[in-house]
Amino acid sequence: RHSSKSATMAKTGKKSSGPHSSRNHTIAGGVERYGRSAVYKKRAVYKTKKAAVAPKKAAVAAFKTKQVGGDKNGKERKVPTTRTERYYPTEDETKPMPYAHAKASRATAKLRSNITPGTVLILLAGYFKGKRVVFLKQLDSGLLLVTGPYKVNGVPARRVNQAYVIATSTKVDVAAVDTAKFTDAYFANEDKAASKKSEGEFFEGADGKKEKKVSAARVADQKALDQALLANINKVPSLKAYMNSSFSLKNGQYPHELKF
Repeated sequence: RHSSKSATMAKTGKKSSGPHSSRNHTIAGGVERYGRSAVYKKRAVYKTKKAAVAPKKAAVAAFKTKQVGGDKNGKERKVPTTRTERYYPTEDETKPMPYAHAKASRATAKLRSNITPGTVLILLAGYFKGKRVVFLKQLDSGLLLVTGPYKVNGVPARRVNQAYVIATSTKVDVAAVDTAKFTDAYFANEDKAASKKSEGEFFEGADGKKEKKVSAARVADQKALDQALLANINKVPSLKAYMNSSFSLKNGQYPHELKF
């Protein structure tokens, strides 16, 4: 069959109008040479496939006019074209309002009434949990700007969530402390372009990691904060030792029964 078709094409230059021969053939044992996916690829039907376009449905009116008998019934009445479902949920399903949620997430968290500038806070989570810090101000993100000071208990200027602090009744005068440069952008991580490692650096592993160094500008800013705070902390007896001590609970002590 294949030879006759090739001969016809050689004479006329056109494909034969006879029946199309299969692109697959049977080998020993009744097994076909190509599988379904291979034949699909050979036929290349996917190149000519077109997505079926659904026919446009004519717009249906929401109501239709129905004639009503009787002199006092208005002669006609509007009836819904499609009946409403008789089933309805027994409980109202609450759906969140996306705009209200997005607006609430952008709003700055309200500061607790017992947290004011100069309040000594106790950190409850993080690397410095149990440390006592001085609250300086609330940032635009809603986070609290606090510091140890660093020279007293090793806590640098950092941001914390007010949900993870305990406010105490101890106060420190922070009127002379300048916190204008401390914003959320000040604490943002620097985006560094990823550089390709050499073969030697790749196999060094953890030993080849470089230690993170604090910039000289941040060190100077921290020293300025410490100097302004220490001038007022040293005026109060035992306040420096209180700030240096860590908070902890002993057996029989309960936070809700303590007065901070």
